[in-house]
Amino acid sequence: MILDKVTSPADLKKLPADKLPELAREIRDVLINKASNFGGHLGSNLGVVELTIALHYVFDSPKDKIVFDVSHQCYVHKILTGRKAAFLDEKLYRSVSGYTNPKESEHDMFNVGHTSTSISLACGLAKGRDICKRTENIIAVIGDAALDGGEAFEALNSAVEVGGGLIVVVNDNDMSIPENHGALCKHLAELRKNEGKCENNFFKALGFDYYFVKDGHNIAELIEAFTKVKDITHPVIVHCVTKKGKGYSFAEDNSEKWHWAHPFNIETGEFYKGTAVPKENYGSIVGQYLMQKIKDDPKIVAMTASVPAYIGFNSERRKEAGSQYVDVGIAEANGVTMAAAIAKSGGKPVFVTGSSFYQRAYDQIEQEMCINRCAATMLVAFSGINGHDSDAHAGLYDMALLGNIPGLIYLAPSNKQEYLAMLEWSIEQNESPVAIRIPWNGVHYTNEPVPPEYSKTKYMVRKSGSQVAILGLGSFYQLAEQVAELIKKEMKIEPTLIDPMFITGVDEPLLEDLKSNHKLIVTLEDGIVLGGFGARISQFYGVDDMKVINCGFHTEVPTQFTVEEMMEKNGLMPEQILQRVKDIVGGNESTEEKK
Repeated sequence: MILDKVTSPADLKKLPADKLPELAREIRDVLINKASNFGGHLGSNLGVVELTIALHYVFDSPKDKIVFDVSHQCYVHKILTGRKAAFLDEKLYRSVSGYTNPKESEHDMFNVGHTSTSISLACGLAKGRDICKRTENIIAVIGDAALDGGEAFEALNSAVEVGGGLIVVVNDNDMSIPENHGALCKHLAELRKNEGKCENNFFKALGFDYYFVKDGHNIAELIEAFTKVKDITHPVIVHCVTKKGKGYSFAEDNSEKWHWAHPFNIETGEFYKGTAVPKENYGSIVGQYLMQKIKDDPKIVAMTASVPAYIGFNSERRKEAGSQYVDVGIAEANGVTMAAAIAKSGGKPVFVTGSSFYQRAYDQIEQEMCINRCAATMLVAFSGINGHDSDAHAGLYDMALLGNIPGLIYLAPSNKQEYLAMLEWSIEQNESPVAIRIPWNGVHYTNEPVPPEYSKTKYMVRKSGSQVAILGLGSFYQLAEQVAELIKKEMKIEPTLIDPMFITGVDEPLLEDLKSNHKLIVTLEDGIVLGGFGARISQFYGVDDMKVINCGFHTEVPTQFTVEEMMEKNGLMPEQILQRVKDIVGGNESTEEKK
């Protein structure tokens, strides 16, 4: 294998140019093989194999700085910069993350997991280079979908004024996670159609020089273009047309499905059982629910930021919903503000994105949405420890982040019936903005009645007991059930089991009532403890004798992790929580038995 000879960009440069296409084929096979065993962002990385080879063949990393947007397309970069063992040896698969990471290599500038950032970062690197009197090349690699994001627009607007040499490589595969949307998408299509020779050119209008590469999988063309712009002293765009999923037919034919691949059979393209998304999931459940709402009510608007799968909106449902479906692209701030305004004008918007992506729209939620009391619904997906397994996408911060915004009702269902009841109430009420944290630990059910409305904070007591009360919030309610059973078995105590449902607000009457026959409150939350749900309970009992244990995540989130490791490290295994209860309550006899 040619790849055997490449352990660094210096080795790559020693190869004859006519050997590079063969190297590309080998790397593509490596990417497919690892993803088939381990999963990962496959489609985006298959699409940039030749582009990445050409970048490292022409430029001199790490002296020259290459910044990958989102890092979804950094696998080939990692293979070429000394980390290929992590893609070849199954025992080393977890030794690198799915994103660029300076802790791994001097060739990585930033740990980046959110989109639309690379041009801003490159502008800053270029400015720092210039004021420090250096001459290295600064290259930002950004996808066409990432250009939708507000930060990318802002950076393009300021890049020319910042001045100095800056190279922006636009990887244009005409796809986001699903299809692209928006005016810029249409403009890029015109540039592709006319091979970059349109009279109206967005990038030229902003002051960039512009180069077009018709075939972004032709290494010779890429090398020629990058050689022309190397050591340039002003901002330039290199617009490269690529194919997402290139070289693997299943990924080429359905790039939305293969944006992130579960382990799969290479020959058939079928995800292995037990690794794919379960047939019954909250996306499919809510997809059916929202489609029926859309058919019944023309005021309903389903909204996403390039993540329609979170609400089960496959391509058929998107088409069926028509104008009642809006995809704002990877632009969460724009999506939240639009949702606020739709609600203000009488519509019923339901906006969804991932837990960590709501961080990008905090200001809009606090300002436009909540101060103006716009009764929109926001669904928070990929939340909690089961959401993602990396620090760049960790779904552990949303409760502390959103739960402290005045005017927002933030709900945490623990089962299907609660989720649908909360969603129905939220859509039909017109008093408050509402966020609902989608449970990400599988679909659970209850045979007990669920509240029909949630305008006032009121917890549900599922089992009444004494001495110890356990408040299991949202996706940690099932953990609370396990802990309750252990306490009953090991300590001969029947604890009170509570389903709080509300992240915001406190059910003061219930908490006050618990003082009469309880000495310990245990809160369980699938997020960080600092500033979270449990902190409210501790504050309520602050001047009382009631003891409170807040169970959640305390430690720093690693670059990548497993659920089991994080649960144990944070003392969240049922036996660990039981021991903390024993340490405070003590003994193994009930109060009645002691009498």
